[in-house]
Amino acid sequence: MKNLPILEINSLAVDYRTSRGTIRAVEDVSFSIEKGKTLGLAGESGSGKSTLGLSIIRLVPYPGVIAKGHIKIGGTDILKLSENEMRSIRGRKVAYIFQDPMTSLNPVKRIGAHFVELICTHEPTMKKEEAFDRAKEVLKNLGILPERINDYPHQFSGGMRQRIMIGLAIALNPDLVIADEPTTALDVIVQAKILDLLESLRKIYGMALILVSHDLSIILERCDEIIVMYAGHMVEYATNIELHRNPQHPYTQGLLRSIPNIELSDQRLSAIPGSPPNMLNPPKGCRFWLRCPQAEKECSTKEPPLVNIGRNHFIRCFRHGEEDSQ
Repeated sequence: MKNLPILEINSLAVDYRTSRGTIRAVEDVSFSIEKGKTLGLAGESGSGKSTLGLSIIRLVPYPGVIAKGHIKIGGTDILKLSENEMRSIRGRKVAYIFQDPMTSLNPVKRIGAHFVELICTHEPTMKKEEAFDRAKEVLKNLGILPERINDYPHQFSGGMRQRIMIGLAIALNPDLVIADEPTTALDVIVQAKILDLLESLRKIYGMALILVSHDLSIILERCDEIIVMYAGHMVEYATNIELHRNPQHPYTQGLLRSIPNIELSDQRLSAIPGSPPNMLNPPKGCRFWLRCPQAEKECSTKEPPLVNIGRNHFIRCFRHGEEDSQ
């Protein structure tokens, strides 16, 4: 029997309503994820990845609003919950690892205080001493000496602060963890250790993981299924193997051509020409057509629908199945 999804999103749209106009940062996004699986969200900065992630915990920053759609966690549509009800979901059912741990951790609070506040808020009958002991155990699992629980955030390196953020996310054993650019500003060795840690914890706790990154190579290596975002749209969705072997959207093809292969001594990397569109005034038709080497007249006048081309592979492109001439 197939597992029920931990998260189901249907026709989600998120707007930023500014004084200059409305920006639709996420439009018509639908997907689901089962327990124990890893889903990657890939795309350039401004593609809507982080906005999509924040909408799952209903923390889209002002002036952002969830304009329409449904977000179900464990079968419950969280858009129908009150803020107090939503607080009980955050941390316990779904947790978020933010991009910058130094700004996410309170600089005047010891690390132990962060854990105790989180645990006791969701488990008010637990004594502080018990919460402290659980925090020490979490730190130990993260490879941090438990006695450092009384240190302040500034006393840790960037990689260790990121580990602490991961620890806060898993402290209540949530069903789903969203990691938003968890390796930003870290060197490649520490990046690999953080990603290995997330993978290990996912297996130990049996949670689902959504990994948000602009680095498609990381997403391909670490995720079971991948969503490629561009200008607020989900332009391609497939398993990691299918996406690597058979990329269909010209944007995905361009991203893959820009990944260096260390096994090749002579290779040519290519960049995607142009820049992402102004989301206050997005182009008519396909949002990628101005940068697309395969674009034709139809692409500039009609918005392509998201279609299933088989093998659980979805694509938003009129030209799918055609080879890029570049």
